[in-house]
Amino acid sequence: MKKFILDTNVLLHDPQAILRFEDNEVYIPITVIEEIDTFKKDLNEIGRNARYVSRVLDNLRSKGSLTEGVPLENGGRLIVTLYPQQHANKLPPELQMSRADNRILAVAVALNDCSDCQVIFVTKDTNLRIKANALGLTAQDYENDKVSIEELYSGTVERIVPATEVDRFYGQGFLDEPDTTELLPNQCITLIDETNLSHTALARYYNLSNQLQPLVKIPKEGIWGIQERNREQHYAIDLLLDDAIQVVTLVGKAGTGKTLLAIAAGLQKTADEGKYSRLLVSRPVFPMGRDLGFLPGDVEEKLSPWMQPIFDNVDLLLSSVEDRGKHKRGYKELVDMGIMEIEPLTYIRGRSIPNQYMIVDEAQNLTPHEIKTIITRAGEGTKIVLTGDPYQIDNPYVDAASNGLSYVVEKFKGQQISGHVTLSRGERSGLAELAANLL
Repeated sequence: MKKFILDTNVLLHDPQAILRFEDNEVYIPITVIEEIDTFKKDLNEIGRNARYVSRVLDNLRSKGSLTEGVPLENGGRLIVTLYPQQHANKLPPELQMSRADNRILAVAVALNDCSDCQVIFVTKDTNLRIKANALGLTAQDYENDKVSIEELYSGTVERIVPATEVDRFYGQGFLDEPDTTELLPNQCITLIDETNLSHTALARYYNLSNQLQPLVKIPKEGIWGIQERNREQHYAIDLLLDDAIQVVTLVGKAGTGKTLLAIAAGLQKTADEGKYSRLLVSRPVFPMGRDLGFLPGDVEEKLSPWMQPIFDNVDLLLSSVEDRGKHKRGYKELVDMGIMEIEPLTYIRGRSIPNQYMIVDEAQNLTPHEIKTIITRAGEGTKIVLTGDPYQIDNPYVDAASNGLSYVVEKFKGQQISGHVTLSRGERSGLAELAANLL
């Protein structure tokens, strides 16, 4: 048996964290409960998690004494432990007891000193883990929802094949896939001629028919004036335009075209084809759920500074369609016409979003729980596109391995209704590509 001591940020990150440690003992210092109480009135995701934790603990309180230990449904035990004043002098003088973090550390030290089994301090605070280690404690990050960013599913694969296979693919328009265990549904493939590496074909795996099929043919005028500039962008467009795929994740560094491609495909599906009732675009107003009341004006004016990157992409698309003889419309006109909607993620909870093409930009700044909140809002006929770069995170509570975007990529791979592409080549400009690689 092991004893796990949870820091406040673990419970605020995952309000069900007390159930993630199997049949071991879970300790919550009283200082943690005191800190959670300070967040319960917040009108954001952290506030909702704080209130949820309080309700869970109150429900457990009815089943027994929290200080003596209450059994959990997974076979473990939850114990609320008090701050051991007599152990305060065991901490270095630099760690003042007036700070909540240090009082939590004192609890961990006291428990470690009197336990005959392994004691593990769990916190998402990097500096607190360092201090715990300096005090001789075993400290870990909360990794229940982490994925290996180095092994993150790319959604693409290359395959060296005989020249006859590439020719047959072009000739008959498909290839039967003999190995059903090698590929995942909707995985994108580059077939490469073994005798001529420049002789290639792009395909996507359809597991229901067990075939490799060609990608969607992009017209000369492009998708709202946008043509693919590399094979990864062609993969992305293929997934974005496929109505059977309800969840698309696009990962890549700045300048790879993630957001631009998603918006172009969304406008194609809503304004041109009428497949969806509107294009709904949003991005985190960091942190998610932050009260916008401190900014002047109505919701649109409050959101404008945060949504400007979206507006820039839309204006770029609208300027490109002028070459096709279309009337140039600004993004405001698209909003007025009901074709596009800008919605803060703050207001997503509780909504049902049917028959819409929904794009969530900068999704790497969301937690797995927040991503779940968004995806579960999708009603009948809605397609959700998540874009972002796991290496550019502004949220201090997540990292490249624990953010919601990476989490969705790994959890949804292999699902029939999902597709993913990692874009690696920057196409914004030579300068942008060089900066992304060097800086």
